[in-house]
Amino acid sequence: MKNKNILEVCFSPDLGGLELYMSRCANELSKEFNTSCVISQKSKLKSYLSSLDVFELKRTSSFSIFTSFKLAKIIDTKNIEIVHIHWTKDIPIVVLAKLFSKKKPKIIQTRHMTITRFKDDFYHKFLYKNIDTIICVTKALEEQINKFIPQNIRPKTETLYLGSSDVLALSDTQIEEFKNHLEIKDSFMISLVGRINPFKGQYLLIEAMKILIEKGYDIKSYIIGHAMKDEYLDELKKQVIDYSLEDQINFVGFTKEPYKFMQVSDVVLMTSKNETFGLVTIEAMKNGTAVIASNSGGVLEIVDNGKNGLLFESENYNDLALKIEQLYKDTALKNSLAIEGKKTVDEFFDSRKQFEKLIKLFHTF
Repeated sequence: MKNKNILEVCFSPDLGGLELYMSRCANELSKEFNTSCVISQKSKLKSYLSSLDVFELKRTSSFSIFTSFKLAKIIDTKNIEIVHIHWTKDIPIVVLAKLFSKKKPKIIQTRHMTITRFKDDFYHKFLYKNIDTIICVTKALEEQINKFIPQNIRPKTETLYLGSSDVLALSDTQIEEFKNHLEIKDSFMISLVGRINPFKGQYLLIEAMKILIEKGYDIKSYIIGHAMKDEYLDELKKQVIDYSLEDQINFVGFTKEPYKFMQVSDVVLMTSKNETFGLVTIEAMKNGTAVIASNSGGVLEIVDNGKNGLLFESENYNDLALKIEQLYKDTALKNSLAIEGKKTVDEFFDSRKQFEKLIKLFHTF
């Protein structure tokens, strides 16, 4: 018998790691609990939640009283005991809904974003005293929570890493066919997966590619992900044209099959300025591909430099180019990093193991 009623909430209109993790949480928790979902009317998540009870609400701002009342009604109608949120901007709406509701559910936040300043003003005190537990996706993030949220209003904290699911391994024939489709031939292939915005650092790859192509290396790169703003995507494409790299750098857009690009790539990059965790990093490692990642944020809890991946100096495209060149020239090292990377993820960042921990944690609330 499913003994708790849980509501997964995510009003984010985007479709990146945070939003997809919410859908995975909802689907996994539904195996053990009565789980419903609330998403924005503009959300792209509905197709990922097809087996669940999904409510779509209009979100006009972080303080939409109307939306909070609607959410409170859902909480009471579904007899919700736990509201699980992921997007930081959803906190005010969910807190108000809790106060408006008769049920007064617990609020559990999985925190995906860094926290860099003190939350000791009246506004944040009001919000955080109404949150019961914050699940941090890295140890560093839990340390930030303990540092910047005053103890008298700080929710309980837990660290629980994100996980990567088992992947569908492509056969040698499928890999060859996909390479032919991409017209890779014998070129060294690089993939950069993630939503396209300045924080993710796609421009660093373009700058590094300029250096590498000028050295005469046979490399092709694929930038994969949804553009947050068309203006930034246009800037990147102009940068590619200005450097005459149209034949070496390709923009793919969003795909539901990023694993195909990962498996046919020689290297997958994580170039974010300061990624809180780095889900793409563990997904690439799970796919058996070598990774090069920025030496900042949560990735430092994943990548052991030189053992299961390489780290480059954050925001330094010259160093990024050097690390790519190192693996371009050293196939044995590249293969060794890929093997060790997969071992790391299988042991510490496996999705099944992490969701078992999450379900066990929810039983304690």
